[in-house]
Amino acid sequence: MALGAATCMIGEEAMGSTASANVLPRCAPGDVGVDEAGIMAFLDAVEQKVGGLHSLMLLRHGKVAAEGWWKPYDPRYPHMLFSLSKSFTSTAVGLAVAEGRLSVEDRVLSFFPDEAPARPSANLSAMRVRHLLTMSTGHTTDTTGPTASAKDGNWAKAFLALPVEHEPGAPFVYNSTATYMLSAIVQKLTGKRLVEYLKPRLFDPLGIRGMTWQTCPRGIDTGGWGLSVKTEDIARFGQLYLQRGMWRGRQIVPADWIAAATSKQVPNGDDPNNDWNQGYGYQFWRCRHNVYRGDGAFGQYCIVMPDQDAVVAITSGVGDMGAVLNCVWDHLLPAMDRPGAEMGRLKGRLADLAVAPPEGEPVAPEAKALNGRVYRIEPNDLKVASATFEASAGRIVLTLVNDRGRHRLACGMTDWIRGATALEGDPPAKVAARGAWADDRTLVMKACFYETPFVRTITVQFAGDAATISWKNNVGFGPTEGPTLKGKTEQSAIL
Repeated sequence: MALGAATCMIGEEAMGSTASANVLPRCAPGDVGVDEAGIMAFLDAVEQKVGGLHSLMLLRHGKVAAEGWWKPYDPRYPHMLFSLSKSFTSTAVGLAVAEGRLSVEDRVLSFFPDEAPARPSANLSAMRVRHLLTMSTGHTTDTTGPTASAKDGNWAKAFLALPVEHEPGAPFVYNSTATYMLSAIVQKLTGKRLVEYLKPRLFDPLGIRGMTWQTCPRGIDTGGWGLSVKTEDIARFGQLYLQRGMWRGRQIVPADWIAAATSKQVPNGDDPNNDWNQGYGYQFWRCRHNVYRGDGAFGQYCIVMPDQDAVVAITSGVGDMGAVLNCVWDHLLPAMDRPGAEMGRLKGRLADLAVAPPEGEPVAPEAKALNGRVYRIEPNDLKVASATFEASAGRIVLTLVNDRGRHRLACGMTDWIRGATALEGDPPAKVAARGAWADDRTLVMKACFYETPFVRTITVQFAGDAATISWKNNVGFGPTEGPTLKGKTEQSAIL
């Protein structure tokens, strides 16, 4: 979720040797008993039935058996994890417990004497750290909305002021602010932001660098969301858990915490075929097939398969997260230890993965007349005043001007062009764009915000001296369609 007033970034200085020492070894799938045909079938299934994957890494016996990124996504760039961040927050709590800083049985109110209500209810008084970890705080709904909208920015105080309808311990209610409270507790105890606390204890040993974490208005890492790392970082994290906290001969996270965090601590449903009903641990989901996972909105996954000694790391922008898991169970899971010949096609297939570009032609008669054309836009919610088009060989540049300045989107007509835009706020979002002419009067541009799950399709329809600009996102927490912009060329607008 896109909440938080700031981002805490831990730099990459003096980390090169540590990161390189933690690069995961690569091998052919057959070397670790994985059938190439199963991986190919998985790729076919997700592209034909699901769509929207951005990256995939499959580890078996500690080695990378398959990896691929859908261009313009790339292994060099981090990706928003959304609620997969929760599993990292849980790890920080486990480390703090191991250091004797707290216990899972500690009462939540004991950490917040200045934020506590004057007369806390019995249910609030009974709430313990383990209830935050297991999403069993006693609330009937997710508290994130009213907490994050607190006018004074004091999310902890807002959380503690909300009614706790049930005795903590039941029922399970997914509650992202419960995880935020864990982050706030760690910061209270250590004087460090979560990302800073984890750096020497988790990130540095695993070779994870350049990570960022969103913060609340008071400078506390959001905990339940907001972490961005690379796909291989997700894979390393999963491998650490698969190895019960052991990394390069050193116990990074206590094995008993790993066991507790990934075990069923509370029930969360009774549908045997639903991967959201198999039980919940300490910020980890139990799955079918004796698998567990951390996951985040729109398809960010760290899937750990103890029986197969395997890890699957995925980033994506999908609306149906269960469909991706089904493809894993249907194709990758049975590919383990299944005899299969080396087909020789998988490497090329993985190298050629790409987000589908807009359908159409790279050139059209209208393109010649676009260069320098300026449209005055009717009043709109985005406060866009004008749109300018520039056309040259192999690209079209759309520049929108609003009350905060000029926002340029360079769109390749035969390949992706990378850039950045601050159209909807700072900091500027990294974007890669590619376009096509659907017909002589319709320009379609696809903009991948390649450090996030979001892909925006912009459609421009030209009619004489008028243009209509509409757009739609692939996924979103609310409406995915934006306001339609209507404009006329400067000359006609003046007349």
